[in-house]
Amino acid sequence: MSNPQDELCPPPSEDDELTLPRASINKMIKELIPSIRVANESRELILNCCTEFIHLISSEANEVCNLRNKKTINAEHVLEALERLGFRDYKHEAEAVLSDCKAVAAKRRRQSTRLEHLGIPEEELLRQQQELFAKAREEQAAAEQAQWLNLQAAAIQQKDLNNGDNDEDDGEDY
Repeated sequence: MSNPQDELCPPPSEDDELTLPRASINKMIKELIPSIRVANESRELILNCCTEFIHLISSEANEVCNLRNKKTINAEHVLEALERLGFRDYKHEAEAVLSDCKAVAAKRRRQSTRLEHLGIPEEELLRQQQELFAKAREEQAAAEQAQWLNLQAAAIQQKDLNNGDNDEDDGEDY
C-alpha cells in the first residue's frame, strides 16, 4: 500500500534542481493568505504543482515554437500555449504581466540611454559622484564644527554671566 505522502511529495530526484525557490513560494503564500497557516506538505505540494504547471506551459510553448519554425520561444508562444491548454483566464493575466514587463524594460532602456547621451563614461560619472560625496562630507563636518564652536562660545558666555552675578553678591560696596 502506497503512502499518500509519497504521492503528494515524490522523493527527491535529479529534477529537484528544476524547481522554484521554496522561499519565493513561501513568500507568495504568505502574501496571498497571511492569516492562514499552511502545512509544510501543502507548501511542498504547491511547489510541485507550480513546477509542473511551468513544465506543461513550457512544453506546449515549445510545440508552438516548433510549429512556427522558430528556434526561440517568445511571449506570443507562451500565450498561445495557455490558450491551447485551456487556460484562457490565465492568458489575460499573463498579457497584463507581459505589458508591465515591457514597460519596465522600456524604462530601463530610457534610463541607460540617458547616461549614454551624456557622453561621459560611467567611470567618470562614478568619480564625479565620489567627489560630490566627499564635498558633502566636508561641508557636513564644517557645519558640525561651527555648531560645536557656537555651543562652546555660548557655554563660556553663560559661565561669564554666572560669574558676573557671583561678583555682585560678594557684599563689597564701592
